[in-house]
Amino acid sequence: MITSLRLDLRNPERVPYGLAFRVIYPRGAHKEEGEEAEIGGGGNWWRWGWIGGWLGRSDRGARSPLPSLEIKARSGDFAPLVPSEVSNSVWFSGFWCSATESSAVPEVTLSSCDTTMPVIGMGTSSYPKVDPETAKAAILEAIRAGYRHFDTAFAYGSEQDLGEAIAEALRLGLVKSRTELFITTKLFASFAERELVVPAINKSLRNLQLEYVDMYLIHWPFKFGKVVSSMPVEKGVLLPLDIKSVWEGMEECKRLGLARGIGVSNFTSEMLEDLLSIAKIPPALNQLEMNPLWQLKKLREFCKAKGIHVTAYSPLGSTGTKFGGNKVLGSKVLQDIAESKGKTTAQIALRWVYQQGVSLVTKSVNKERMNQNIDIFGWSLTEEELDEISRLPQHKTITFASIMGPHDVVLQVDAGL
Repeated sequence: MITSLRLDLRNPERVPYGLAFRVIYPRGAHKEEGEEAEIGGGGNWWRWGWIGGWLGRSDRGARSPLPSLEIKARSGDFAPLVPSEVSNSVWFSGFWCSATESSAVPEVTLSSCDTTMPVIGMGTSSYPKVDPETAKAAILEAIRAGYRHFDTAFAYGSEQDLGEAIAEALRLGLVKSRTELFITTKLFASFAERELVVPAINKSLRNLQLEYVDMYLIHWPFKFGKVVSSMPVEKGVLLPLDIKSVWEGMEECKRLGLARGIGVSNFTSEMLEDLLSIAKIPPALNQLEMNPLWQLKKLREFCKAKGIHVTAYSPLGSTGTKFGGNKVLGSKVLQDIAESKGKTTAQIALRWVYQQGVSLVTKSVNKERMNQNIDIFGWSLTEEELDEISRLPQHKTITFASIMGPHDVVLQVDAGL
C-alpha cells in the first residue's frame, strides 16, 4: 500500500508506469465522484494539469476546484492522499502536477506484535562512523525520498543522530507525527542481562528522544562480560547468552510499552528453537545478513515455518565498509540482468531480496542512490531471472569471528548462519 505520495506542482517528475489516481471531486465539480484515471506509462515524461476540475494531460494549466485524491500502484489498494501532502500551488494555474512512487513502500504485518513495518528501511551504521551532521543530513534526505523505517543500534553510536534528525523532520513538517516512522534499535551485548535490558532501552530512548521504539532486537546471540569499546574482543569477555533471562527483559520492554515489538538478530535455527521453547512473546523477526550471494534458504524456511519474519541487512554486501566487499555489486549475473531491465545492479539485488518475502535495510548517504534503492516496487524479476540468481555461488560477506575474534560461541554462530 502506498503510505504517502508527494505531488510536486513546480518541478515535473517522471510519472511511473502503473500508478493510478482515483479523483474524488468536490460538490459542484465537473466530473462525478469516484472518477478514476490511470496515468503514466513506458517511462515517458508526461505532464498533467488540473483542467476545469479534471486531472488530464494538457499543454496548459487552469484554475479549478480542488478534488481529494486517492492513489494506488497497479497491484495495491487505494489509499487516501491527505491535503497536507498536496502543495498549495494546486490552487494556482500554470503548475504541472507530477507524482513519484518513491514513497510507495509496502508494509509487512509482524505476527507476534500486531504491527506493520515498511519492507525497506534505511540503516544508520557506518564504519568508519560518519560525522553527526552528515548522518543527520542523510536521514533527512532519506525521509524526503520516502523512507519511513530507520534502523539503528546502541553499538552503532547513531541513536543520537537519528533522534535529532527525527526531531528536525517533525519541525520541518517532513513527517506529521512520530507514528509515521518505524524505528528499530538493538540491545548491546554488554547489557544482555535480565536486570540491564530495561535500563538499556531507556538509554536508547533518551538518545532517540522517543517514548518508544517500534522494534527492539537482541543484537547478537552472545554477551560481553564487560563494556566493550573495540574489536576484536579479548578472551574471556565474550560469553554465551542466557536467552531465558534476557528474553524476559525483552518481554518486559514490550509490556511497559517501551517497544511495540521485540525480536532478535543473527540467531541460528537452533538458537531460535531454544528461544521459542521459553518465550511468552515469540520474536517478531530475525535480522540477518542476506543477499543474492548469501541466500540463507534453510534458515529462512525455518523462520517462515515458525512465523518469524526475516529482515536482511547488508543486502548489497556492505560495500564501502571495512567489513564488507563488492562481490554482490560485482556479480556479472546481476549486472547483466540490470542492463537488460534498465536498472542498477543494486536495484536488482534489493528487488531479489524483496521477492523472497524478506524485508531489508539498505544504507547510503548519497541522495541519488537513496532514490534508486527505494525504487524497487512497481516492477519485478522474472521466474527465469530469479532462477538464475538462485544458482549463484554463495559467499558470506561478514563473519563474526573476523570481527570479534575466534571465540567458541562466535564460531558456533558463524557455522549456523
